[in-house]
Amino acid sequence: MTQHLLALETSGSLCGVALISRSSGGKLSVSRREHDGTGEHAERLLPMVDELLADAGLGRQSLSAVAFGQGPGGFTGLRVACGIAQGMAFALEIPVVPVGSLMAVAQRDADAAPEAAQLARVVLQDARMGEIYLAAYAPEDQGGWSVIQSPMLLAAADVPLWLEQLEANAGVLPANGVVRLVGDGLSLCADVSARAVSRGLSLQYGPALRPDAVSVGKLGMWLLERGASVPPEEAAPLYVREKVAFTTREREQGLGGNPKAPGLGIALRPMGPADVPEVAAIESSVQAFPWTAGNFADGLKAGYSGWVAHRHGRIVGFSMTLFAPDVAHLLVLGVSPDAQREGVGTALMRHCEKEALQRNLPAIMLEVRPSNAKALAFYNRHGFEKLGVRKGYYPAPEGKREDAFVMRKELGRDG
Repeated sequence: MTQHLLALETSGSLCGVALISRSSGGKLSVSRREHDGTGEHAERLLPMVDELLADAGLGRQSLSAVAFGQGPGGFTGLRVACGIAQGMAFALEIPVVPVGSLMAVAQRDADAAPEAAQLARVVLQDARMGEIYLAAYAPEDQGGWSVIQSPMLLAAADVPLWLEQLEANAGVLPANGVVRLVGDGLSLCADVSARAVSRGLSLQYGPALRPDAVSVGKLGMWLLERGASVPPEEAAPLYVREKVAFTTREREQGLGGNPKAPGLGIALRPMGPADVPEVAAIESSVQAFPWTAGNFADGLKAGYSGWVAHRHGRIVGFSMTLFAPDVAHLLVLGVSPDAQREGVGTALMRHCEKEALQRNLPAIMLEVRPSNAKALAFYNRHGFEKLGVRKGYYPAPEGKREDAFVMRKELGRDG
């Protein structure tokens, strides 16, 4: 008995439907209809479905399942495909197969470039407002893809930094260490090609593809045959950007443009001499008696481990740590005021812990002012405990001195 799956893709300007049929002998056949036109998906999609089925000599009752491009993508387009898939599935009493739109781009590229079918894909999709939807996949031996990075939103300027982090964790990649970049967001990431890739990671550049209904359908059939369908009431679009516009009240308060996704797109890299002025400026904005640019420069020359956190193309936080033979000493950590409480400090702290564990160090120590309530709360949340007090450790107003709380965290306690 032949199995028929209908696929719908409307995550971008291309409105497409595809019919994927697999015969009892395993042969796969494909037919499609497409229309390129923003804002016309709702009125075009169902007539295209009926035309496609009529050409195939099939009625809707012949369908085994409906797949749809789940996103991320355009808010309205995703709702159109999902809603129509749900309505048809309810009426026909068949399952729905949500298919990630970025995975569909990886599949489309693999079909178009069979010589590169076994390469891992990093999909870069234009998310507007200078941002990128990014996901990474590795091909599986029996077809389909395993997820290296689930879909996320980050600034286009941070894509090279994300790739550097992928490079540092090359164990998640196939053994050949080659990554193919595809998607229409490549044009926003010109700096990617200019960045040197060292530790065994090679970049290959593919075309500026967007998802299409055929790729959604092929993945939908693969998922259906592996039991990855859902009842119609459980189908839902995948939204990576939770907020696309400021409210009227927020705009009255002076917020203009469009909001960024908080807490996403944080990338870490080693601090270099060129970063010192920007780091010192952040330090001055959060401390009454800050480290100077000279202090940071001297720390780098002394071999201290300095790191900066990037988001949306700028430095938003930093840390500097001394790794002694017996313990890690966190010397300074700061986050820009407009990026606080968004995960930046936690990302820097976790990286410091990771570095200490890689050096087989049992703990991290630090000093903090008793008057710095925000810092104390942060360190307490991250498992630091007070060990003692250093008398007159910090400078204070009017030529006075302030004590320091000495805090320590035993590594491995919280897993």
